[in-house]
Amino acid sequence: MFAAHVCPVGRASAIILTMFENFKAIDRWTKKSVHCVYQCQIVAIATRHADAVDYKFLVDGRKVWVVLPHPAWVEYKKRTGKTITDSLAVEIAGHYLKKALESGEGLGREMYSLTVEETLSHLDATIAEMEAQPA
Repeated sequence: MFAAHVCPVGRASAIILTMFENFKAIDRWTKKSVHCVYQCQIVAIATRHADAVDYKFLVDGRKVWVVLPHPAWVEYKKRTGKTITDSLAVEIAGHYLKKALESGEGLGREMYSLTVEETLSHLDATIAEMEAQPA
């Protein structure tokens, strides 16, 4: 289910994660396995005048949005000097969604909005899970 690919970008390289773009989770309340698939990314400034990026997933065909605040990108850059890439942001949103489904948070919700700290916490957890995978 996990794959990481290293793609050359000039002299540096970028890791493209694919752990949480297409995954299964066990819904805490129904105990049913649900299939989650990332569908798209929308910068929410234009769509709903928010300082955020929305990530749309289909959860067994039902639309679910995970909203990450733009200030998380700034805070991460300030803390680490690194940038949150689009592919990493998808992984953060997918990681959050999987945990939300498995913990029973917000049963049937259509939108989940994260704080900056929640976003960075899920970023750290995503990276840790990726690094724990065998090469």
